[in-house]
Amino acid sequence: MPRVTRTNPAGLHPTPGYHHVTVVEAGRLAYLAGQCPLDAAGAVVGVGDVLAQTDQVAANAYAALAAAGAVPEDVVRSVIYVASDEQPVLAAVWDRFRASPLGAAFGSASTLLGVARLGYRDQLVELDLTAAVS
Repeated sequence: MPRVTRTNPAGLHPTPGYHHVTVVEAGRLAYLAGQCPLDAAGAVVGVGDVLAQTDQVAANAYAALAAAGAVPEDVVRSVIYVASDEQPVLAAVWDRFRASPLGAAFGSASTLLGVARLGYRDQLVELDLTAAVS
C-alpha cells in the first residue's frame, strides 16, 4: 500500500482543512493544492493586479515544491486558472510564470484556463502542480 504524506509548509497561509502538499510514495508523485496569491497570514496579495498575484502564486508554489523535495524541473503537470476571459490577460499570466524562478515547471503538460471566479474574494490567479519527486 502506498505511503501518503500531507504537509502544510511553514510560510504558507493556513488552510480550511486541505494540505498544500501531498506526496505519494508509489512512484513518488507530489500533488500540490491550488496555490493562491495569499501571504503567510492568508491575506490576498495584489488586489486588482494580476501580475502581482502571479508573482505571489509562483513564490508560494516554489515553496510548496521545495517542501515536497521537488524543484520546478520535477513538475509533470500544471493547471493555471485566471479569473478573466481576456486572452491578453491570460497570455500575460503565462509569460510571467514562464519568466519566474518557477518557469521550468511549465515545460511539461500544462493547461491555462480563464474562469469566472476563484475561491477567495479578489483572487485572480491560482496554480495547480503535480511533480515527480526523486
